Amino acid sequence: MPRTPAPRTTTPSPATHKQQLDLALQGGGSHGAFTWGVLDRLLEDEMLEIAGVSGTSAGAMNAVAMAAGLMEGGREGARATLRRFWQRVAESSPFHQLTAGPWGNLLGPDNPWLQAWTAPLQQLGQIMGSQLSPYQLNPLNLNPLRAILEDTVDFERVRHCDRTHLFIAATQVSTGELRIFRQNELTADMVLASACLPLLFQAVEIEGEAYWDGGYAGNPSLLPLISETPADDLLLVQINPTRRDDLPTSANDILDRANEVTFNASLLKELRTIGLIKEVIEAAGRPDCTYDRPLFRRVDDLRLHRLEADAQLSKFGAASKSRTGWDFLSQLHDMGRHAADAWLKVHRQHLGKRSTFELPQFQPN
Repeated sequence: MPRTPAPRTTTPSPATHKQQLDLALQGGGSHGAFTWGVLDRLLEDEMLEIAGVSGTSAGAMNAVAMAAGLMEGGREGARATLRRFWQRVAESSPFHQLTAGPWGNLLGPDNPWLQAWTAPLQQLGQIMGSQLSPYQLNPLNLNPLRAILEDTVDFERVRHCDRTHLFIAATQVSTGELRIFRQNELTADMVLASACLPLLFQAVEIEGEAYWDGGYAGNPSLLPLISETPADDLLLVQINPTRRDDLPTSANDILDRANEVTFNASLLKELRTIGLIKEVIEAAGRPDCTYDRPLFRRVDDLRLHRLEADAQLSKFGAASKSRTGWDFLSQLHDMGRHAADAWLKVHRQHLGKRSTFELPQFQPN
């Protein structure tokens, strides 16, 4: 059932000449720490106003942490809450106590001897995971992300956030359809639903409906940002590789690439739809009839941008999405900060003027 959109409280401020910008944040496991770094840098720019955020999975967690922090302490509060969230993720790592002690270099997850010793156990876990569901392997439905969210994110502040608009994507299990949760209703369960990989966690039930990871239906969803926020510039932060030049040949690599293709498919379809609408408007010479449709008018005004992490993240491999050591997360954060800084240096001048990302062409069957 469609939800009533949250009222628009974010409005342009001509006096300060701030540039409004929407953010679309992909999911990608621990690679979401790259997005943390991007947000950390964007929040430093006082002349940028984040009008809305659409997030899926790790992108959803970054979004709610930022919103809670904005309400608690403005931009610096948002940066602090994001750091606190990812520190808690690192502390939940099974290797945290090992790496924090004097034997960290020897016993840490990057030690090649330890990797060789644990490889058979990881293979055994993969075999068991392919044969047993989380309902059998995890009958108590334990999810460490719940405690992390509840410890670091004040959802009361999120629901009353008037600094930005939030849109969190999840996939309804029964229909496969996209469900968008908006900030005025957000709970920890809704964010956990957005990050619910069905082979790892039991489906999250909300109002009698079961939900899986939002990446299947919207990773992330762009149309709510286009329809419901005042910004005309939209920045897609994409951490799921769109292209891999090496042909996967091992079973694990094939599965990893198949998952990447699956989780990019909904985004690619939405981008092509937006591109098709722009082509229709252009071909029609922008007649008045197209402006009777609010979505057409908003798409026509849209300036799209993308910050992608293919070059930075593809070298780690898909398996690294489950690495949660603080050193690794900090490395991703720094990479995200540098990428955002480089993007701003090149494209800051284009915000409010033109798109810097070319939409993929619509390809009819």
